[in-house]
Amino acid sequence: MPRSPVGRETERVDGRLKVTGAAEYSGDYRAADLAHAYLVTSTVARGTVTGIDTAAAEASPGVVRVYAAPEPRLALYAVTGQAAGFTENYLPLKSEMVHFHGQAIAMVVAETPEQARDAAALVTATYDTQPPRTSIADEPHVPAGPAISGAPSSLDILAPGVGSIDAALAASDVVVEAEFHQNIQHHVAMEPHAILAVWDGDQVTIHAGAQIPAAYALGMSQRLGVLPQNVRLITRYVGGGFGARVVLWSDTPLAAAAAREIGRPVRLVLTREQMFTLTGHRSHLTQTVRLGASREGVLNAVSHRSVAERPTTMATTMTPAHSTSDALYRTPNLHVDAQVAVLDIPGSRAMRGPNEAPGAFALETAMDELAVATGVDPVELRLRNHATTHPATGLPWSSKHLQECYRLGAERFGWAARSATPRARADGQWLYGTGMATAIYPAHRRPASVRVRLLDDDTAVVSTGVSDLGTGGATVVAISGADALGIPLTRVTSEIGDTLLPQGAPAVGSSATHATVPLIVNAARDAITELKRLAVTDARSPWHGADVEDLRYERGILHGQGRSMTFGRLFTAVGSPGITTLAQSPGTADPGYVHHSFGAHFCEVRVNRFTGETRVTRFTTVADVGRVVNARAARSQLVGGVIFGIGHALLEENHLELDTGRLANSTLADYLVPVNADVPDIDVVMLDRPDPVLTGPLGDGSEDVGTQSLGARGLGEIGTVGSAAAVGNAVHNATGIRVRDVPITLDKLIVHL
Repeated sequence: MPRSPVGRETERVDGRLKVTGAAEYSGDYRAADLAHAYLVTSTVARGTVTGIDTAAAEASPGVVRVYAAPEPRLALYAVTGQAAGFTENYLPLKSEMVHFHGQAIAMVVAETPEQARDAAALVTATYDTQPPRTSIADEPHVPAGPAISGAPSSLDILAPGVGSIDAALAASDVVVEAEFHQNIQHHVAMEPHAILAVWDGDQVTIHAGAQIPAAYALGMSQRLGVLPQNVRLITRYVGGGFGARVVLWSDTPLAAAAAREIGRPVRLVLTREQMFTLTGHRSHLTQTVRLGASREGVLNAVSHRSVAERPTTMATTMTPAHSTSDALYRTPNLHVDAQVAVLDIPGSRAMRGPNEAPGAFALETAMDELAVATGVDPVELRLRNHATTHPATGLPWSSKHLQECYRLGAERFGWAARSATPRARADGQWLYGTGMATAIYPAHRRPASVRVRLLDDDTAVVSTGVSDLGTGGATVVAISGADALGIPLTRVTSEIGDTLLPQGAPAVGSSATHATVPLIVNAARDAITELKRLAVTDARSPWHGADVEDLRYERGILHGQGRSMTFGRLFTAVGSPGITTLAQSPGTADPGYVHHSFGAHFCEVRVNRFTGETRVTRFTTVADVGRVVNARAARSQLVGGVIFGIGHALLEENHLELDTGRLANSTLADYLVPVNADVPDIDVVMLDRPDPVLTGPLGDGSEDVGTQSLGARGLGEIGTVGSAAAVGNAVHNATGIRVRDVPITLDKLIVHL
């Protein structure tokens, strides 16, 4: 009997293609008569272009076209309706207006990439400038608008007789108030943003990295003014996204419009520097957290307020208190409020754990401060305030094992040996400290569809338009299909990353797995039902005329009436190429529950007492993420999330020049991310507890299909949430210095050591 691949350490089905270089990413595709584009970007943040001199560029060798704002030859149109939420609100190169430093103002198309780049360097521009709005402190604040979940940006829950959150705080025995700041952060995915656009009449095929292929293609159809069915997006291999590939930025429409105008395929690959301004970032923001509690550390009041940016080109909503302070701890009095300031800066958008990562840094740091103020151990403090229902709605959780995460993590890490006294442990010039924090992330459901085909060679194909950002999505699809059909993984092929396939789940919000897996189960069940129907209705079948109830499917084989036959042999016997079924879901979850994943982080750091240099030496994370489909990929995702948190805590920031609006360190030489030397071995444990509610439709409960529904939740972002706070709390334990502005660089420590 073959063993189910679910939960095992499974190699990626596309791993060999990737490590041998055979996997084709967007910039690898070829096309006949290919031309190459290069963007010219603005050197001011706000104003109008008064003139662009393209003469030298047009005379440069190999140049095919030079487009400059306002460009009449590029047919681009506004995006409306639902797709507008995934695009910028201006038309690139169609206006003289400059909205941010680094905006595309011209584009050169040439025979080779080098010719396009060299000619672009010859383009010059003049501007009528205005002082840019760049400070969230100085500009007016307005409500952020609803959170991603639809919850209001401002919320007050008060106990009977309590007039305000301020009154609740004033009545508390212990009050902690802290303000937190962070600068702009970037996704810096491994693969540069690259586009290849190829037209055939009024139909265009686009190769580009996209996290929501269906929305991306719909936005492109509106941008180009063509029917949605005339846009095909191929996004089979994507070298990272982290939120940067959610939005349809200006690069793809420009490349596609140029390809249509010149009648040739066009490829556009952004430079690393251009990616910092043209493909989004995490907002810089200020947060204020106030906690009121009893002397025993039991919360009486939680207040979490924030101010973030809203670029003029994007309807960005940053709500860091949502799914953190409004969801994590039991409290009778709760206040959250998210404000934004309109600024003339590049567009900001989701970045791995978009609201939750910065929100958890503020909340979990404040909780550590409360632990110090009350003398309660940080783990015990969280256990005393554990929420058995959702604090803001009162609804039960679909599944929650957070207390086990705390206890198991503390045991594995050796938390009991920790001293609460800062600077209590030293080794030569190094001060050692430990800290911990909680992780929480919502389990969103998204619309999706899956097709399953059983073929006459005893193999199966599982198809869905989801993209795989290097997260292992193609492997999860294959594993789930093999499990549901009870056949070896080697006999299942996954098809993903193409809008010609059934619409896949968005690869955002840690939602692709638990939106897709139940549909694979349903489609497999329907395929087995159709297989049995074929067996009893086709005159060429050995079971013709039998009662379908007499047939049993097991591990790819039909049994009944003393006969057995694989589905492939049955198809051959009846002259059929196979069976195809489709399963769809609108993406709605059970409204009677709140769905989240949870986790606990434990961290040890060492800080040099003379220089302030900080090194993470140990890290343990225990995660409650539902059923684990592929243990190897899941562990990799959680480790990657923790590494994101280390970067958040210690390294990552881009300095916005307030007078010019320029992002000052927009290169990988100057924008620092964690490398091998910055990352210790990370101990990751997954509880592997199936979520009994978040499983999708279960059908009739037939035992013919593997595990029926896996109860899997997303886990791509939970490792990022709270891990930065665990590092910061460990730094405080090592040094006695509380740093509330990330990253925690040595200059913020050395003055106090």
